[in-house]
Amino acid sequence: MLNNQASKEKRASLHGNWSSKMAFILAVTGSAVGLGNIWKFPYVAGQNGGGAFVLVYLFCVIIIGMPVMMSEILIGRRGRRNPVAAMDLLSKEENSSNKWRWVGIMGVLGGVLILSYYSVIAGWTLGYALKSITGVFVNASPQAVSSEFSNFVGNWKVIGFYHTLFMALTIFFVARGVEKGLERAVKIMVPVLLILMLVLLGYAIKSGFFGQGLLFMFSVPDSCIALSHECPLTWNSVLVALGQAFFTLSIGMGAVMAYGAYLPEETSIIGASAAVVTADTGIAILAGLAIFPLVFANGLDPADGPGLVFQTLPLAFGQMSDGVFFSTIFFILLSFAAWTSAIALIEPAVAWVIEQFDKTRTQASLIIGILIWILGFGSVLSFNLLKNMIFLAGTFFDNVDYLTSNIILPFVGLLITIFAGWIMSSESSIDELDNSGFIYKSWRLLARYIAPIGIILVLINAII
Repeated sequence: MLNNQASKEKRASLHGNWSSKMAFILAVTGSAVGLGNIWKFPYVAGQNGGGAFVLVYLFCVIIIGMPVMMSEILIGRRGRRNPVAAMDLLSKEENSSNKWRWVGIMGVLGGVLILSYYSVIAGWTLGYALKSITGVFVNASPQAVSSEFSNFVGNWKVIGFYHTLFMALTIFFVARGVEKGLERAVKIMVPVLLILMLVLLGYAIKSGFFGQGLLFMFSVPDSCIALSHECPLTWNSVLVALGQAFFTLSIGMGAVMAYGAYLPEETSIIGASAAVVTADTGIAILAGLAIFPLVFANGLDPADGPGLVFQTLPLAFGQMSDGVFFSTIFFILLSFAAWTSAIALIEPAVAWVIEQFDKTRTQASLIIGILIWILGFGSVLSFNLLKNMIFLAGTFFDNVDYLTSNIILPFVGLLITIFAGWIMSSESSIDELDNSGFIYKSWRLLARYIAPIGIILVLINAII
């Protein structure tokens, strides 16, 4: 084998390194914390039994999410290249097939496709932040809020503008490089995101319904304890929790692997992964604790689904005495969360173009950014001019969302875990994880057996 310490020492990242462990943790946390935490987690928990769902979700994060994230960081740091080149290089070192490079290709493609529609939804948060500042939702009726949303997404020029603005901001920071761009962005945005979340949480505590929200989040219904058929937590809810845990950590799209390539040798992968998983899960829980009291205070349904953020909550904010301020804070928070994720989604493709075609970072950022921007208009038009053009899973937006979330991400995550657990030698993985004791053995057990089985269940559920 070629994977000796001498060859490892010669290999360095072509794009620079994070300046510290904290910079890496902030970057990957920013990647993981996105609309899935603040927008999706609360309503998914609301639809699947609250506290019972949260417990299953936390279990899945630790048993499935943590080992998969460690596997992806491990491969990224050992390869020190973009996901495609890293998989190709390591498969050769382990005397395995070069077809493993297709795992990297699928991850990069997944990130590009996700960002093409993620940018559109992220653009909505920018538009709603502006609407909040101007007081559009103050004392608005349910019909007025619903009409506002319909008119907003129905105007392709307006949401196309916000999609363009969001992509321009993303390209700007990625073009500046690892330390000057990516690192500076996450060092500012992730702490601000947390501060905004705590401000919103403070208001939720004062709402008078915080206790009700707390009980909803953490109390397990008696019907679930008794294993009654009336328990809202079904087998499908367990699979939803598993999928949510998997996707919220940004696993399977090459982002974590690309960020891992910039991780200094002296940084513990185990410690960094634990910190990211803790931060990501903590923010998802905070989002629920901040949102559910507001929902209950206004007599709304916590299981309202995707409309919880863009229709239900604006209605709630509009009835508050300080609704303009807190509504603005909330949508700025969503924008920041989406932005940190977008930067991570585009980075693997940018790194690949730099290495594969010898382009500068600015050129690569523009090439990939413009490609994603063009693809994004398929999703922009899915809500208006092309909303009746239905095929396969639905509109263009629906199809890209289904393909990436239900097929590409879990499949890539499955293959990454198999590669790290079965193809890479124990010497290679021990060398990176720097731990041959209980923690390493636990990771190897989870990565080889438990995590793949969990991911396969998600894939089967998605296909069925």
